[in-house]
Amino acid sequence: MVLGALGVVFGDIGTSPLYALQTVFSIDNGAVQPVPGDVYGVISLVFWSILLIVSVKYVVFVMRADNDGEGGIMAVAALIRRRVSGQRRLVAVAMLLGVVGASLFFGDSVITPAISVLSAVEGIEVVSPDVRSAILPIGVAILVVLFLVQRFGTQRVGRLFGPVMLLWFLTLAALGVPQILTQPGVLRGLSPTYAIAFFADHPYLGFIAMGAVVLAITGAEALYADMGHFGRPPIRGAWFAVVFPALTLNYLGQAALILRQPNAVHNPFYLLAPGWAQIPLIVLATFATVIASQAVISGAYSVTRQAIRLGFLPRLAVRHTSQQESGQIYVPAVNWLLLGGVLVLTVTFGSSAALATAYGLAVTGTLVLTTTLFLVLAGAAWHWPPWRLVAIGIVFGGLELVFFAANLTKVVRGGWLPLLLGALVVLIMLVWRRGHRVITARRIDIEGGLSEFVEQLRQRPLIRVPGVAVFPHPTKETVPLALRANAEFNEVVHEHVVIVSVISENVPHVPTSERFDVDALSYSDDGIVHLAVRLGFHDDQNIPAALRDAFMLTSELETDPDTAYYFLSRITIELGDATDMPTWQKRLFIGLSHNAASSATYFRLPADRTVVMGTRIEL
Repeated sequence: MVLGALGVVFGDIGTSPLYALQTVFSIDNGAVQPVPGDVYGVISLVFWSILLIVSVKYVVFVMRADNDGEGGIMAVAALIRRRVSGQRRLVAVAMLLGVVGASLFFGDSVITPAISVLSAVEGIEVVSPDVRSAILPIGVAILVVLFLVQRFGTQRVGRLFGPVMLLWFLTLAALGVPQILTQPGVLRGLSPTYAIAFFADHPYLGFIAMGAVVLAITGAEALYADMGHFGRPPIRGAWFAVVFPALTLNYLGQAALILRQPNAVHNPFYLLAPGWAQIPLIVLATFATVIASQAVISGAYSVTRQAIRLGFLPRLAVRHTSQQESGQIYVPAVNWLLLGGVLVLTVTFGSSAALATAYGLAVTGTLVLTTTLFLVLAGAAWHWPPWRLVAIGIVFGGLELVFFAANLTKVVRGGWLPLLLGALVVLIMLVWRRGHRVITARRIDIEGGLSEFVEQLRQRPLIRVPGVAVFPHPTKETVPLALRANAEFNEVVHEHVVIVSVISENVPHVPTSERFDVDALSYSDDGIVHLAVRLGFHDDQNIPAALRDAFMLTSELETDPDTAYYFLSRITIELGDATDMPTWQKRLFIGLSHNAASSATYFRLPADRTVVMGTRIEL
């Protein structure tokens, strides 16, 4: 699991030594000088940013806010909704911040693969300048292959990528140590006093430099979002045992090289290696930077499923790719949408340098929002004392606000792109949430009360045909439309009727023994029962499997799921004259509903025993 985490979780942050220091020393045409004061100041900023934001904030503090093993900003928002349910306004604000943070993460998920792969392929130009025209086609081909292999699952991808990334981190450390030994004074840069002095001597330059220093911590949010794929212990172990020491040694090595050879600022990473090792290093770096995009891709799957279960996105097909780890998933629709967006960006911008102008704003925005939600959770649910919340807010939140403000300078040069992507995702989530509430209210009016329907059946007995009919339905308060249609138009009811309601809880997992609640609906002799299935947003919503478990665990359910027929009520939504929503929102909601996965697919119903009956509702 540690090896797999190395291959999936740490690719983004692990490849930052390729460009972080080089970018810092290139801002404003070399405004940061390769002199001891500036070098010590920069390396101090980099080291303490990694230490505070990644090691302390995420690995030590934020990863405590796991929603039964699930991580990511939406998981924190869901945890707040579950633990602070009495404060509705606070919960509403937390969920909105979670939606915004998740949307910014999606924006980062489109940019990171494009910039990572392009920066990797552009390294080939160092070896052979003649291949410059082939860089873009090669990058596109690599991206296509990367997204094609996602269907095999993060565990298999991690097994493939893990050994490569382990070699990469060992190489980072091996490159840095000799330079440190020749220039041991560089260890002074580990003192925070040099970062403070750098800001004191160059306030404006220090502020601008923070926009480049943040490149050293990109991937921190993906580390948290991927927690559900591998769990907290493997990620923590890999970070402290391998990743953090390797990054520190390499950054110190680059700083030592710059102190000894000031002209090395143009490419301090590759100049760490002797001439004979530079070509193999470029090849290894190419693989590592391609792998870097895996962290945000896997994180995007996790965030998508959380948003679906929390009601902010339509149902999408989610495939589980591991028999042992339920968090390892693959979402085909998200995979292909990400691929399309990444390819558009790659072709449009054409180079990693052009994409760099748009990079960083989404990352830092998500960092700030995660800190905000963590403080809300710690104060309202964990009841931490105010002094601790203030201290954490000043240390982490203050540093991240500086990062965010420094990256705001990139807005007019391309930073608008992640903001636009994030705004579009926020719009989609909020419109879907609102439209779903309106449609649910309309559907309840059409379906009618279930208890009254059962009473009518007893007063007007219908033909009871042999067999078991299962009706997936969101509530036991109303009648499934398919059941009503069978009774009113076909004048038949099956001998055994099971109305199944899948209830998504605000936790990732619900134990099997606590999932089921059987209700005979006032009469135990009519063969009609309601089964409530409580599932977490991380559990597989498989109704036949749930029926098998319920059949084994509860004596009240006289149903053999292997012979049951499933009747689905499909609703076609049409544009109407109601004033609940603006027309443009209605059109967007209808478009989203048309692209949602069918209930038969989502609930894993057997195709040969599933009947779909439909109706129309105007929005």
